[in-house]
Amino acid sequence: MAVRAVRGAVQLERDEAGHMDQQVGALLTAVLERNGLTTDDLISIWFTATPDLHSDFPAAAARKLGIVDVPLICAQELDVAGAMPRVVRILAHIESDRARADVNHVYLGAAAALRKDIAQ
Repeated sequence: MAVRAVRGAVQLERDEAGHMDQQVGALLTAVLERNGLTTDDLISIWFTATPDLHSDFPAAAARKLGIVDVPLICAQELDVAGAMPRVVRILAHIESDRARADVNHVYLGAAAALRKDIAQ
């Protein structure tokens, strides 16, 4: 089994903890479903959030989904002028037999504009 990386992002409508839980949860669920993964396939997940998000840690949403024995870390995204606001990004390391080209990266809602080359 190979180690692969899956990227994803979601733009939040507002900076509220419950909304972040919902949107990050939807992103993680979509990543798992679109790649045929279970939580046992996860090695680790990096979360970044744009500097305008302060209500909660994105990793808290993963814990609420039951992802409790996977290392998670949160960091702040670079504060680049003109960047899309209120975005949570993920980089998940997984174990998978999929070829690198067959990994489905997930960009939900307006965040699809971040990676038009791989958006669904």
